Amino acid sequence: MRERPILFGGPMVRAILEGRKTVTRRIAKPRRHASLLDGQWSDEYVLDPGNREWLMSDNPYGQPGDRLWVRETYGDAECRLTYRADLDDGAHCKVKKWIPAIHMFRKHSRILLEITDVRVERLRAITTEQIIAEGLSTKLREYDAEIDLFCQWQELWDDINGAGSWDANPWVWVVEFKRIQP
Repeated sequence: MRERPILFGGPMVRAILEGRKTVTRRIAKPRRHASLLDGQWSDEYVLDPGNREWLMSDNPYGQPGDRLWVRETYGDAECRLTYRADLDDGAHCKVKKWIPAIHMFRKHSRILLEITDVRVERLRAITTEQIIAEGLSTKLREYDAEIDLFCQWQELWDDINGAGSWDANPWVWVVEFKRIQP
């Protein structure tokens, strides 16, 4: 079992803590490999079950059973650490400087995730159930809930990964997880 860090922003940290987020998608960036043209995955290559072993060896997140510790923005509130994603309980005003998530040390992480499944798929292959597992809100009007969820997902993806990233429909790592107590 290996442990690796993973970055999450405030809304996604809250979704994990509330038990709404159990999966994350991250753009897949394959390493150069002789069977790939210009370092790009082709549909035929990824969908060939004989390539799964090599494909998974390129996975930067880990295998089922491995753990991910969450990096999030935090600060020193004099007597204790406080996390930006939390509601302000008075400690936020004592923080002189917030420490960006990328600089979080393992010992300061409060969230530990165990990987339950990892796969590669196209971004737009996501289902309604998977959008909900990504932590998006389901409090929508019933008649157009599915359309609204896809619109929310598209907007969130573009906000995180840059304008036009949804249109590119990249290959993504789909990492399913469960929260465990550290």
